[in-house]
Amino acid sequence: MNAVKGFFLDEWYFALPLVLMSLVSGAIVIWRVLLNKSANTDMDDFLPVFQQTLRKHGVKGAVALCKEEKGLIPSRLYVAGLEAADQGAAAMRRSMANETELEIIPRLHFLLAWVLGIAKIATMVGLLFTVISMIQTFDAIGQQTKQGNVKGVAGGADKIGLALFATALGLFTAIPLVFGHVLFKDWIANFEIKMKSASQKLVTLVTNYKKDPKLLDVAEEPEKADDRKRKPARGARRG
Repeated sequence: MNAVKGFFLDEWYFALPLVLMSLVSGAIVIWRVLLNKSANTDMDDFLPVFQQTLRKHGVKGAVALCKEEKGLIPSRLYVAGLEAADQGAAAMRRSMANETELEIIPRLHFLLAWVLGIAKIATMVGLLFTVISMIQTFDAIGQQTKQGNVKGVAGGADKIGLALFATALGLFTAIPLVFGHVLFKDWIANFEIKMKSASQKLVTLVTNYKKDPKLLDVAEEPEKADDRKRKPARGARRG
């Protein structure tokens, strides 16, 4: 513990840049987590409301509903698809694909380059400071050896261990960032799958709405499910 205290007090010019990078990276990670949270939408809760709005108020009402949501899927993806609904399903898919590629994906990757960049830089900076400190330490040991000062040589050996704290602090900063970057990339991959599923559902809902708005009645879904359960039962009785 004394060695750590000595590193931060005596070698503060090495510790300060690494501590600042740790604080900045922590703030960036928290910011990215908050952005991910605001980008997400519980589609299981949103879709029934969306279906009823589309049925009662049409495409314009559905667009207004989506714009009120904070999540990227309703506010960006669905709005892009609904604005092209008059041109058909193919136009809706193209519009949503363009919105995903040009607007949504860049937003999801925002700050990730900084996370990975600081992780790499912190490791190299820590190693650089260790090398510089060890060069100074070995030079001091050489001077003490020439003078025959044994105590000075022993003190230089302690400085070698102290110099390694720079590498340790760099790794302490980098390892959580690399792990966080992997988690963010995995979250983005899952979100992309969620967007594909949501876009297909939107095309289906709009297509059904154009055929017959009553097809969007959520209240009819339980009755349809019950009918499906009854059909196998009737077949079993006949057998």
